[in-house]
Amino acid sequence: MKKNKLLAALLCVALVITSLAGCAFAEPASGEEAFAQWNSEAPALNALIEYVEAVTDPESPDYIPEMDRIAVFDMDGTLMGELYPTYLEYYMLAWRILKDPTCQPDAEMLEVGRLLRDCALDNSFPSDMAMRHAVQAARAYAGMTLREFEDFVTQILVRNVDGFENMTYATCFYLPMVEVVEYLQDNGFTCYVCSGSDRFICRVFIEGMLDIPYNNIIGMDVQLETTGQGDDAALDHTFAIGEDVVRTDKLLIKNLKTNKVLQIAQEIGQQPVLSFGNSSGDTSMHNYVIGNNVYRSAAFMLVADDDVRDYGNPEKAEGLKEKWAAAGYNVISMRDDWKTIYGEDVVKTGEFHWMEELAEDRVPVDSETAGEASEDVQYVMFLGTNDKDTNKPVFTQQEAMKKAREILMKHFGGYTIQEAFGGWIGDDNTEYQEYTLVIYLSDTTEDAVHAAADELIAAFNQSSVLIQKNPTSTEFYSAQ
Repeated sequence: MKKNKLLAALLCVALVITSLAGCAFAEPASGEEAFAQWNSEAPALNALIEYVEAVTDPESPDYIPEMDRIAVFDMDGTLMGELYPTYLEYYMLAWRILKDPTCQPDAEMLEVGRLLRDCALDNSFPSDMAMRHAVQAARAYAGMTLREFEDFVTQILVRNVDGFENMTYATCFYLPMVEVVEYLQDNGFTCYVCSGSDRFICRVFIEGMLDIPYNNIIGMDVQLETTGQGDDAALDHTFAIGEDVVRTDKLLIKNLKTNKVLQIAQEIGQQPVLSFGNSSGDTSMHNYVIGNNVYRSAAFMLVADDDVRDYGNPEKAEGLKEKWAAAGYNVISMRDDWKTIYGEDVVKTGEFHWMEELAEDRVPVDSETAGEASEDVQYVMFLGTNDKDTNKPVFTQQEAMKKAREILMKHFGGYTIQEAFGGWIGDDNTEYQEYTLVIYLSDTTEDAVHAAADELIAAFNQSSVLIQKNPTSTEFYSAQ
């Protein structure tokens, strides 16, 4: 629930307590109020408004009880852009394999990373690219805790989108589709995301932009395990305090085509009444929603036909419009139906720095020697959080952790933080206590560590930070 809605609900409760007649729930938003980013004559928009008004009217023969008003949305190309120049999760994996110093790709993984880079600009991917990506993504992120993976995704999302000005990956939502989600929610619909992208990528990406909770997000999945599980099966292991949950390299499902139907049936347990998508990977989901439904249902297919504000293909889109309309779907035209796509300040540049950004000179790790230990240096940074002038905390503990993570993500592909508490007796014989962050860094340089330390010192108003350099032996272990 978004903060503004939570505050409104709390205010309403308070008014009820003081006066039974003093509070009434707001009426659902009408179509005219809800869709400032749409052209009012758009056929798909008017079809949606007419549908919602019919199924939410208790006097209508099409009325649907609120508990059964379920809408499912694809993500890439439906809620957000996918043409800059390729899918967000493809870019993330390409960067992970080709640029992230904490990733040690073998030849198979490196081949996929280079395909993701080299084929994006002209969309010349092999026909099996979706599955090859899914398999190597599982391998590339294996061993990351869920928090570490969330940090990695966040690090990518804050970057500027290639091919545009004034937009980051975190803000590349289609604003008219954000209005659709909010309109449906205001009219009693529960909205789910059912994406081919990694479930945990979707969770991080959507948070803060759409009021869709984590448990309403379905996506590609890998098997998880715990840090203390070892070779034991989960049923043979008891989770202990201090353990964490990590990703493994075992792909469970690539959530495309009929897999979307099966996942919806398994996770939601009800047949949705509305479906929104943009490609052939969504037709199974659409057909499941509009076929043999006890309620009036509808499907909407978005076509990328805007080559002025985005990287659509108008010629290809014309054929798709006819195809989707013949299939019984309502067609949404980005070019004709939307006043804006990403916002008026976002400008398509037509220039990509893709190949330059993802250029690499990596040598693949030999799978036969991947487990051999190599000499490395681990940097350990001890960051105090008391102001050097007042000896009082600069931030709350939660704020301190968040600020440190933001700074570290600017400088490193990965890190580990531990919380600690230090104490000392000052010159005035006063005992002082200090919340301290212990930061572990590997596969980096002394210059990068110093650059991060400079920013941390300024942010936390420290005189200095303690940095230890520890020779260590590193092994990239993968069970065979």
